[in-house]
Amino acid sequence: MSADITFWGLFLEASLLVQGVMVLLLLLSLISWTMIFQRNAALSSAKSSASQFEDKFWSGVDLARLYQELNYANAKQSGLESIFKAGFKEFARIRKGNVGSSEMLMDATHRAMRVSLSREVEKLETHLPFLATVGSISPYIGLFGTVWGIMNSFIALGEVKQATLNMVAPGIAEALIATAMGLFAAIPAVVAYNRFSNSVEKIETSYYNFMEEFSAILQRQALAGKDEKAGEH
Repeated sequence: MSADITFWGLFLEASLLVQGVMVLLLLLSLISWTMIFQRNAALSSAKSSASQFEDKFWSGVDLARLYQELNYANAKQSGLESIFKAGFKEFARIRKGNVGSSEMLMDATHRAMRVSLSREVEKLETHLPFLATVGSISPYIGLFGTVWGIMNSFIALGEVKQATLNMVAPGIAEALIATAMGLFAAIPAVVAYNRFSNSVEKIETSYYNFMEEFSAILQRQALAGKDEKAGEH
């Protein structure tokens, strides 16, 4: 084999279109890996934060006090903290105004938490559509480069009287590199997308379960307050 049959040598000998395909796939792969590391850190942080907040929530701390602590904290809240704040704020606001029944109170509280839940899940899903897109289209982009390279190789082959393996091999090799790079970009993206989607689903389920449990606690408080007012009359 000649010394030119190397990745760099084949890249330099490839046509401009095939070179463009290779560069595009390399960029997609680099961006994908950046997003993979970022999402992995973000989801790990979300799991850890949720676990810490649940431990604090179920420790028996007064809900009003916990809400005030979150309000005075300088750090930006997310995840369960955000859902808790949205629900308790709405609950306290309507209850203070003494507007409507306990059913209306809980409907408004639950609605506020659902909106917060939706926003938090949307944050968790950041970059996942991009990973899914890279996983879907990268093999086709690589295949396009391969088809184009092989087509040019056969066109050049038709212009000579006697073809040899040494004449065909470099063109075929440079074309197949495009497919290999497409798979190199796609496989990690698909694996990461499936893994992160599963993690997001589990975190969303934990958020939803917390929201329902918190709603039950607030509902008991609403009914207790209603009974106290009835007793005063």
